[in-house]
Amino acid sequence: MVQMEIADAYNLIMDKLETWIDTFIQMLPNLVVALLVLIVFYVIGKLVRKAVNKLLDRVTSNKTIIHLLETIVGVMVIGIGVFIALSILKLDGAVTSLLAGAGIIGLALGFAFQDIASNFISGIILSIRHPFGIGDIIKTNDFYGTVEKMNLRNTIIHTPQGQIVYIPNKSVFENPLENFTSSGERRIDLACGVSYGDDLEKAKEVAIEAVKTLDNYNEDRGVEFYYDEFGGSSINFKIHFWVNFHTNTDFLSARSDAIMAITQKFDENDIMIPFPIRTLDFGIRGGEKLSSMLGNGKEA
Repeated sequence: MVQMEIADAYNLIMDKLETWIDTFIQMLPNLVVALLVLIVFYVIGKLVRKAVNKLLDRVTSNKTIIHLLETIVGVMVIGIGVFIALSILKLDGAVTSLLAGAGIIGLALGFAFQDIASNFISGIILSIRHPFGIGDIIKTNDFYGTVEKMNLRNTIIHTPQGQIVYIPNKSVFENPLENFTSSGERRIDLACGVSYGDDLEKAKEVAIEAVKTLDNYNEDRGVEFYYDEFGGSSINFKIHFWVNFHTNTDFLSARSDAIMAITQKFDENDIMIPFPIRTLDFGIRGGEKLSSMLGNGKEA
């Protein structure tokens, strides 16, 4: 009885092995073709990665983004090859299950990492559009400073006060951004005033002449001078001029030098920048001088 059971189990195993061997022999041509498909798509993936690398290298200098995108494209090409190979092996059910599983996993990850994904995509778009680069001075989200680095999640800037600020790429992409170094020049708007007794035309000529003596002054742009209001003790004006701009020092030094130069030229030409003047009235009804009030106090 036991021998019969052993013989039946042996026969069952041998039948299964024979079936598997026959199936393997029948599928051998398809297996070879599927393997060749995988090899071909692997080679195509490497060629596509090189092409994408050269193309993106012309668009952006961010090596992290270039490596990431070329890897994604290469994996997609190889993935297509895998699905084709599975179809050749008549494993269409496995292909469908893989696609359905990838879709469900992708949807779940999309909801779970929504902020990370938005920052990641924003970082890619910023790298391709390239509104700023490493070393540029920018202002965004109320932060002003020099761009230190941009990764897949944050834009990192170094403020003039020495702080390091990490700004999410999504915030940089969605909000206004000022790039102060992209044009290589910057305008300085300087406000000042002269007394009511001075010659306004002469004051204008002297101020413009003072600005033109600056080392960093951009002669191609010229100087603009406008009187803009009657102040409490002076006639106020604004003077606009351009300087070559690459660092904060270029702007701050030029503005400081302009203040000193205008003050010196005004002194040399006897033009006064008046102090604020305040008139004080004394007495219950007002209009009384201080000396009169002091005199009345002594008599009392």
